[in-house]
Amino acid sequence: MMMHTTLTVARKEFRDDFRNRWIIAIAILFALLSLSIAYFGGAGAGQLGFVSFTSTIASLTTLAAFIIPLIGLLIAYHTIVGERDGNTLLLILSLPLSRGQLLTGKFLGHCAALIVAILCGFGLAALIIQIMQPQTRTPQAWLQMLNFALSAALLGASFVALACTISAATEDKSRAAGLSLIAWFVSVVLFDLLLLAILVFSGGNDVEQAIYPYLLLFNPIDVFRLINLTALGQGAGNDLFLGMTDAHAYGHIQLYMIMLIWVLVPFYLSLHIFHRKEV
Repeated sequence: MMMHTTLTVARKEFRDDFRNRWIIAIAILFALLSLSIAYFGGAGAGQLGFVSFTSTIASLTTLAAFIIPLIGLLIAYHTIVGERDGNTLLLILSLPLSRGQLLTGKFLGHCAALIVAILCGFGLAALIIQIMQPQTRTPQAWLQMLNFALSAALLGASFVALACTISAATEDKSRAAGLSLIAWFVSVVLFDLLLLAILVFSGGNDVEQAIYPYLLLFNPIDVFRLINLTALGQGAGNDLFLGMTDAHAYGHIQLYMIMLIWVLVPFYLSLHIFHRKEV
């Protein structure tokens, strides 16, 4: 019964996300950007058309690291605070529905909508690349695409969970939106800049080089990059990133477990805040 109630909330959120046309627009945008990167990726070398598949995946990883966190935050920042602003939260909680069921259902619904958008957008681009580039029709290429899609889904879920935490902790939608944008800027831009600044000012000594690979694990975006770029190896346009971490061997399963932690910990924190906060 509890699971049925949670899934009912999830289905409603899923339908609402598509009814707002946000997710459809995101899927189309992701497909267009993916195809553009795949086709124009070799323009810098004076070559147009679908070129290296590994370079395409590496470029898509960079694109996804910017776009997916922002999308995850934008579709979920109003999860709780939106109901509070609309004066509907008390009404919803008066139903035979616990706070945990409400938040879990909303989280699952937003995650499902975002994952569908990622799979549809990237899946369309991948299908066209497969048609236009016969050499990509290999088990290795399919595994790389599956690896990208799965890690992108977990990246999106981690930022949906972060958005739920922000939504549960704030009092109004404008503040939640502002904090979400700050979280995106810190995660996508500021975190890596700070790490690079530390390396530059320290001169890249042995201690810094030993610690740096572990510091990357404190940002889900960098974990997402590691999952994909280490799987591609050298020569995919990712040599600089791999060069900074080549002294450390990341386990693929380990990286996925860390990414899963980045989903579960913020979500658990959002549940904790929501249970303790006055409606």
